[in-house]
Amino acid sequence: MVGRYSCGTIIDGPSLAVGHMAKILFFDIETAPNMSYVWGQWQQDVIEHVREWYILCFSYKWEHQKSTHVVALPDFKKLYENDPENDNRVVHALWELLDEADIVIGHNSDAFDIKKANARFAYHNFGPPSHYQTVDTLKLARRYFKFNSNRLGHLGEHLGLGGKEATGGFQTWVGCMRGDPKTWGIMKKYAKQDVDLLVDVYERLRPWATTHPNRNVIDATSHACPTCGNNTLQKRGIRRTRTMRYQSYQCQRCLSYCRSRLADNETRTEVV
Repeated sequence: MVGRYSCGTIIDGPSLAVGHMAKILFFDIETAPNMSYVWGQWQQDVIEHVREWYILCFSYKWEHQKSTHVVALPDFKKLYENDPENDNRVVHALWELLDEADIVIGHNSDAFDIKKANARFAYHNFGPPSHYQTVDTLKLARRYFKFNSNRLGHLGEHLGLGGKEATGGFQTWVGCMRGDPKTWGIMKKYAKQDVDLLVDVYERLRPWATTHPNRNVIDATSHACPTCGNNTLQKRGIRRTRTMRYQSYQCQRCLSYCRSRLADNETRTEVV
């Protein structure tokens, strides 16, 4: 017995090796601050804006890949030596990843990372990447739970998944802007851990995400979990609405629920 229902039959769907498989990208960006002249230190009007923010680096990982990567300004040595604040190549590398992805996942990414990335795409005249769907783990935390804090580091520690990497505070950003190699090493380590933690927090919260993008639509199948794409589903009773009856399933990989419509006492094979 699991929950309210006895453990039903485990349904193994057909192999998903043929056709397009959803490309799931986890990412996080780090930016330099704006620089301005002010007369004081508290609630001051800007006298003159000296320099716009720009992207220092970003970290990313594709689903099912072991390695998390960091792309940073110093990686493009010639450009960095001539113009250390020029993020053109970093931004283009990020554009290419988003252009390839079907689903993009981040923490506060809908409000911050994606909009910041779009701002730099427009600045460099790259145009928008091809359409992708998003999952924002901050939105998941706010919608389905009542944690003491929805910050990524707190969620990781509270859920026993680990915490964020220590940075040493704002001086790390200052050191990177000054081109200090040691500080860049700290920043890259911090950025990598952010995405590693993001993946773990996402997978822990994912079973509650009832509005998660439907992987079956992307993968062109109707026999798998629409949340994670796994094809081992367990029957978990009948779900009823005012007008329809559905066979309920639970994914044996991600633990999320899905359903198929019941008609004439038979279960349709399309899982939604």
